[in-house]
Amino acid sequence: MVQPVPEDRPYVVPYLTVEGAAEAIEWYGTVFGATRESAMPAPDGRLMHAEMKIGEGVVFVADDFPEMNDGQGSSPGAVGGSPVTLHHYVADVDAVVAAAAAAGADVLMPPMDMFWGDRFAKVKDPFGHMWSLATHVADLSEEEMAAGAAAAFGGE
Repeated sequence: MVQPVPEDRPYVVPYLTVEGAAEAIEWYGTVFGATRESAMPAPDGRLMHAEMKIGEGVVFVADDFPEMNDGQGSSPGAVGGSPVTLHHYVADVDAVVAAAAAAGADVLMPPMDMFWGDRFAKVKDPFGHMWSLATHVADLSEEEMAAGAAAAFGGE
């Protein structure tokens, strides 16, 4: 029997539209260790759909097809940026941010220890997508996090 949700897929899968999907997949492979699982090229060579794995996660990627004019699937550059950030836990956030910067990402927030127990950073990849990157460094109680948040935002 066909399963309504394939066994090898999470229930929610990010779908990134970019200008240069093949290049983006290579970039994500270099920086995040992504592996391309499949790809469906259009007759003109653009990718209609591709799937990659980053760690245990699945991410779909496609080239922008503005001629489809379907109101979805526009790249960040076509719509003036992206309001979405993808969060990615990594073993060494400092090394990943350095690799991302060396590969052309804009570092929006350098790695720093945060009050919730992660070493955390933000980058914008060369294709316009935003990534928050983190390495978990401390298991904190809700009370410890609340105290850290108060201190971070000018409280006691």
